[in-house]
Amino acid sequence: MKYHFISGLPRSGSTLLANILAQNPRFHAEGTSGIMDIMFGVRNQWDNLIEFKATPNEDGKKRVLKGILDSYYSNIDKPVVFDKCRGWTSLIEMAEYALDEKVKILVPVRDMRDVLSSMEKLWRKSNAKTNPNVGADYFKMQTVQGRVNNFLDGNQPIGLAHNRIKDALQRGYGDRLFFVYFKDLTTNPKETMQKIYDFLGEEYYEHDFDNVEQVNKEDDNIFGFDNLHTIRPKVEPIKSDWREILGNWAEDLEKLNF
Repeated sequence: MKYHFISGLPRSGSTLLANILAQNPRFHAEGTSGIMDIMFGVRNQWDNLIEFKATPNEDGKKRVLKGILDSYYSNIDKPVVFDKCRGWTSLIEMAEYALDEKVKILVPVRDMRDVLSSMEKLWRKSNAKTNPNVGADYFKMQTVQGRVNNFLDGNQPIGLAHNRIKDALQRGYGDRLFFVYFKDLTTNPKETMQKIYDFLGEEYYEHDFDNVEQVNKEDDNIFGFDNLHTIRPKVEPIKSDWREILGNWAEDLEKLNF
């Protein structure tokens, strides 16, 4: 089984990309996976065990890490698996250690102002009936600019994902990353997918961009928002609306774009 990864910015088309890939009968792509955190925990605990301090077993550690991934996907009868988790850009070294090869990561990205606009719209919609401020400073969340600054904090999903991608580039892993720009994917899906296939070294499959079935679904209530991972069946451009939602002050956030 061949493993690839999807690890990008929130609100940037990763769910759409996964469901397009899932049209290929050779590919398995599902919702956000937590298996990376399981591997991360085992890796961290391994060297703390006194038994492994007394009798180190690096080959065993590598086999166990790879075995976790293999066991998780053992019910999949397709040769190519895409594991989707925003943390993979921070753990490229661990992934390559376990798989014993260079990894390939698809990195969905989008104009950061539209990412933040999308998040702000979700917040407004959810705020009508719940408190979607989990982990946030209550007073900071009282204004649009305060919410945006919170979304960009390093301990929040958007800021954390951005920092992880930037750090992966600084660590010299740019050749492992393929940036899937949201505008390209929604405006020129076939051309974008052909470039993705070239990057992966896979034979191109003719996708149906007018009828993308959502085969992987998540309970978005867990994350405090409605329809966080719901996609439209037709791939088509989405109008940029960050000026209307955030205001002209957000112009400077362009510097955060990849």
